Amino acid sequence: MTRYALAVDVGGTKMEAALVSDEGVLVNGSRSRSATGRAATPASLDAAVVQVVTHALAQLPEGAGLVGAGVGSAGPIDRPAGQILPVNMPQALGYPLADAVRNAASEIIGADVPTVFGHDGGALALAESWLGATRDAKASLSIVVSTGVGGGFVIGGQYIPGASGNAGHLGQVRREGGLTLEQIASGPASAAWAQTQGWTGSTGEDLARDAASGDRIARAAIERSAREVGQALADAATLVDLDMIAIGGGFSRVSDDYIDLVQQALVASAAHDYSRRARVVRSGLGDEGPLIGAAALVLR
Repeated sequence: MTRYALAVDVGGTKMEAALVSDEGVLVNGSRSRSATGRAATPASLDAAVVQVVTHALAQLPEGAGLVGAGVGSAGPIDRPAGQILPVNMPQALGYPLADAVRNAASEIIGADVPTVFGHDGGALALAESWLGATRDAKASLSIVVSTGVGGGFVIGGQYIPGASGNAGHLGQVRREGGLTLEQIASGPASAAWAQTQGWTGSTGEDLARDAASGDRIARAAIERSAREVGQALADAATLVDLDMIAIGGGFSRVSDDYIDLVQQALVASAAHDYSRRARVVRSGLGDEGPLIGAAALVLR
């Protein structure tokens, strides 16, 4: 009999939920989203949780059981406490996301819904190693380059959360000039840098369009992001001895060659042959990866 998990993914711009089967397939019609954003508060997040969880659970097949809820969130997080401490939602520091999802789901189901909470980068890494691009890797890192930058490790088939659940939080690694990788290479940061160079667009989508049309500043912003990501991944590959790195997230699709640019920067920057051999690939699960990964926290 097919088992189902409720999956909830919380990021800097949106909260999403869906039902996911034990084969890693999203149930048709169960996926929905609600806006978060920098102005998100505990009250607005409460409302968003109820909205997306209610929508997802309404699609639970009749007679089917719910294994539990898996929750992935942009970090940092406090995994033991079930709380989020997000860089991109300052008014939501300490929000008890795991309890909010558990309470909303339990009220609908009429019984306690076991809930597993993790960093969204770790959830993505688990999904990629289960069904995605890193299935054959011995040691992998999966990252998202989007509004923020985050990641997670899977070593020997096991998700590695770290002491507080934040292992793989690559976006907060310091780069040259004291800025974090996220402050340099994310979509919003790349657009902001291009504006300082005279570019007149405003979003990552604008960068993609203008770079494809030959705008040299837009193209330089994309290359700058990929170079910084590749250099940071070279350090990660040297430290953890990675053989594969999967990259997803909206900004990773800003140009057709973004992954190739990251690979080139990794090879140029890595200190040793073993770290230079780390292979950079595009996420195999697309925009469903974070939800599949959140479900995998329960199903796997």
